[in-house]
Amino acid sequence: QVRLVESGGGLVQPGGSLRLSCVVSGFTFSTYAASWYRQAPGKGRELVAAITRTGDATNYADSVKGRFTISRDNAKNTVYLQMNSLKPQDTAVYYCKAEYHAPYQRSYEHWGQGTQVTVSS
Repeated sequence: QVRLVESGGGLVQPGGSLRLSCVVSGFTFSTYAASWYRQAPGKGRELVAAITRTGDATNYADSVKGRFTISRDNAKNTVYLQMNSLKPQDTAVYYCKAEYHAPYQRSYEHWGQGTQVTVSS
């Protein structure tokens, strides 16, 4: 069965750091691009960071650029999100996503269940 399990969320003070992990099973993770999304109360889900299949390129939302770092370890079927200098507005449920695209083939995407990040004093 396809599974994406996030961990590492919790309560942190402003200016603090957290590292989220997403462990993938049930499909060939190395063939999928990966990303992190978040959804704050009353707001839509937004893209936070994305990374290519090999990890050779990344992309970030302007709101987190310079503070967050996405990375992956395909040997461990894991994608990470290092979050530094956290702000209260970073408070949200964070979701891991894996996505596959190829010419002449159907696209696939898989989502984790989310992990809560709360930034507050």
